[in-house]
Formats: sequence, structure tokens, C-alpha cells
Amino acid sequence: MPRTDRMFRLLHLLRTLPAPVTAARLAEETGVSERTLYRDIDALRSAGAVIDGAAGYGYTLTEDPALPPQMFDRLEVEALVLGLAEVRQVGDPALAAAAEGALAKITATLPERVERQMAHAVTMAYRYAGPPPAPFVDKVRDACWQEMALDICYADAEGRATARRIWPLAVVYTDRSATALSWCCLRQDFRRFHLHRFMACETTRESFRPRRVELLRRMMEQMQAGR
Repeated sequence: MPRTDRMFRLLHLLRTLPAPVTAARLAEETGVSERTLYRDIDALRSAGAVIDGAAGYGYTLTEDPALPPQMFDRLEVEALVLGLAEVRQVGDPALAAAAEGALAKITATLPERVERQMAHAVTMAYRYAGPPPAPFVDKVRDACWQEMALDICYADAEGRATARRIWPLAVVYTDRSATALSWCCLRQDFRRFHLHRFMACETTRESFRPRRVELLRRMMEQMQAGR
């Protein structure tokens, strides 16, 4: 494998494999010795890649704007166009605008041939009736990232209102609504709260950092198990 192709392959592996990735695994995947792999890591770092880790531990890539973009094949272009189109259809206005901006930025970095494929993609997404506007979605999404508890007033299916403190873990969009996957401090359990039933929502000063990733993993495992 030519060295340039090997370096792009190495970047792709660092981006996609669970981190940290051992030198032995990277060397096997790129078809070189571990000594050559260490030199390749050093070369990527010299080119501007932020790669944490060391021999005997493993490596983690922190994406850097200075890195050259990975090239997309035609099917990957179709997936990008379809995925971002779906976000524009089901997402809230801020997310839809972000999808539009992301598509423009990606397109601007592509060579002319791939840019034409993106402009004339054969796969599209359209929904005749998208989900209703989700109140407080920006606040919920920000609280997920900041790992801050929310105080909400929530109406159940019968319209009864209750006050809850929740730890928001993720926002899930479906064709019917946006849902906040959360830890409910009142019930001391995982709950799914439909955003269109939020009557009030305030960010508190209570932090649940750094538990979001762990809690979300546990909640997803329970959901997949049908609990």
C-alpha cells in the first residue's frame, strides 16, 4: 500500500475504531510493522493531527480542522445527503438550519467530481407531515451537552401535570414527536418524556457530570431488552 494511502487509512481507522486503538491493531489493519506504525503516528502528529496516547496504551484521535477530509465514495455521498435531508424534515428549526450548513460545508471541501454527485444525488427524503414543533428543545439539547438537571412541568396522557427534576440524556426524533431520554429524579428510574407535553422547563444549577454517557448506555440497553 502506498504511504499516502496508508496514512489516509490510518486516519480512517483512528476515526472509526473504538478508542483507544492499540498499535498492534493499527499495524495489522494497515499492513505494516509496529515500528513503522509509530513513525506514521509521528508523521500525522507533525502534519497537525491531535493524537493522544502512546505505545503500550493505545491511540485516540482528536479531530483537527487542519486534517485533510476523508474522500467519500458515491454510496457514502448518498448516505450523507439522505441523512441530512432527514434532519431537515424531522428536526427543529435550529437543527434543520445546522443540517443545511453542514451540507454546504461538506460540499465546499469536495473535489468537483464528488461535488457533482452530491448535487445530483439520486436518494431524497420527504415527509408529508413531520412531527409538531417541540417546545424547549434547544434548552433540553443544551442541558444534555452541559449535563445539567432540568426542572419541568410535564403533562401525562390524561393531561395531569406533575413537577419533575430530570437528568436529560439525549433527544430522540421520530415521525411523531421529539422525546427526551432522561433519568427521572422523582421516580429514580429512566423515563421517556415527550417534549410536546412540556408545559414549563428551567435549567437548574445541579450537574450530573460525568454520568450522561454511562446512564444513556444503561437506558439504551434496557430499551433494547424491552424493559
